[in-house]
Amino acid sequence: MDSQQSHNQLHVVFLPFPSPGHMIPMIDTARLFAKHGVNVTIITTHANASTFQKTIDSDFNSGYSIKTHLIHFPSAQVGLPHGVENLKDGTSSEILGRISHGISLLQDPIEVLFRDLKPDCIVTDMMYAWTAEAAAKLNIPRIHFYSSSYFSNCAYHFIMKYRPHDGLVSDTHKFTIPGLPHTIEMTPLQIPDWLREKNPATAYFEPMFKSEEISYGTLYNSFHELESDYEKLSQTTMGIKSWSVGPVSAWANKDDEKKANRGQIEELGKEYTELLNWLNSKQNESVLYVSFGSLAMLAHAQLVEIAHGLENSGHNFIWVVRKKDGDEDRDGFLQDFEQRMKENQKGYVIWNWAPQLVILGHPATGGIVTHCGWNSILESLSVGLPMITWPMFAEQFYNEKLLVDVLKIGVPVGAKENKSWNSVSVAAVVKREEIVNAVKILMGSGEESKQMRIKAKKLGDAAKRSIEEGGDSYNNLIQLIAELKSLKKSKALGEKVD
Repeated sequence: MDSQQSHNQLHVVFLPFPSPGHMIPMIDTARLFAKHGVNVTIITTHANASTFQKTIDSDFNSGYSIKTHLIHFPSAQVGLPHGVENLKDGTSSEILGRISHGISLLQDPIEVLFRDLKPDCIVTDMMYAWTAEAAAKLNIPRIHFYSSSYFSNCAYHFIMKYRPHDGLVSDTHKFTIPGLPHTIEMTPLQIPDWLREKNPATAYFEPMFKSEEISYGTLYNSFHELESDYEKLSQTTMGIKSWSVGPVSAWANKDDEKKANRGQIEELGKEYTELLNWLNSKQNESVLYVSFGSLAMLAHAQLVEIAHGLENSGHNFIWVVRKKDGDEDRDGFLQDFEQRMKENQKGYVIWNWAPQLVILGHPATGGIVTHCGWNSILESLSVGLPMITWPMFAEQFYNEKLLVDVLKIGVPVGAKENKSWNSVSVAAVVKREEIVNAVKILMGSGEESKQMRIKAKKLGDAAKRSIEEGGDSYNNLIQLIAELKSLKKSKALGEKVD
């Protein structure tokens, strides 16, 4: 590429937030920009880059203009071991606090980089509220990357604006979220604690939503047919310009090797083969996949109930469990359970990380138990799977309402309390009987299950169409890139006139 062409090429900088649920969809989105002719730079730290660098190198070697720009994470300064740079490594509140402090110290070097790189546009995660003003100072359009649903953002907006939960006599009494096209009832316990009543975290989260209002617009990992009512509400009533470009995981990871390795450094060897053999031995739509994401660490008592609930349901399952250092009783119980499942072939336990896209896309998989993290929801919908909903923190209870009350493709397990993600171990325990009941509804042969499967498959087909050439998400991405090119041209003309 000659220097003149390089100079004319649109340059977009992406700044992902170091947590898997935020980082993975932004990296996929950055790759899509590069595949459509944009010069892409991803700013991140060394340990975070190591989780996706191989994919970026592969794209670069295929002729796409994409690279990472590494910045130093101040581990020693905040008292962290080398390489602990991501919220998923926050095994205690103390470690989490240090990681968060380290992230905040990156603001100055990142602002210097923005000035040095002089990009045509900056796409930054919703968690970086300060980037809206930093971009405005440099006269660079900032796009707010919202890593969840339109529905959840609308719910946040109207609850913050009208505070319908104030004045209720109990945290378990229901209120209706005003301003939404569907009647959605929640309890104060199901919304985040910083929104329930003001606390130190409120001062962190409220500016995050305000920053969206002063940004050029918002990118959503969503698609039109999934939540068109809320896409429209966001753009009209809330007045936020937005582009739906999802589901990005299905779009950016079309070949099986990328699906298998996504988000993971180590090569998948013998264990991967064993897992595929186990899945291949099962009937179509007979396996329930159980995963609570990369952050939640459940209490021992809850794990016991899940184990018995899954076993007592009588259905095949794959269960992804995070290891917890120093908790021998917990891990000992799970290892005994794993051994028993190996013997009766009903269940398969995976420790720490699973090739989720491969499992979800396998014909044997018939449903998922999800914490209602948006990435897992989209990945499940992309292959037409209905869900058992088990929200735990952040916006997950809103996402549950979307699945259960609006789309009608989810069975609630009965979770009642929104905790901060590092406190889910003290949430009220969901009993094995509730788990068995939800599994039997979803995986059984009843009418409710059949209807959910039909609706989920329709949404899966719509998701596939949206990312094909001429589809809604495809067109939105092309239109956004064209708009940013036009802005770049106008800016260059203005500078010539000056």
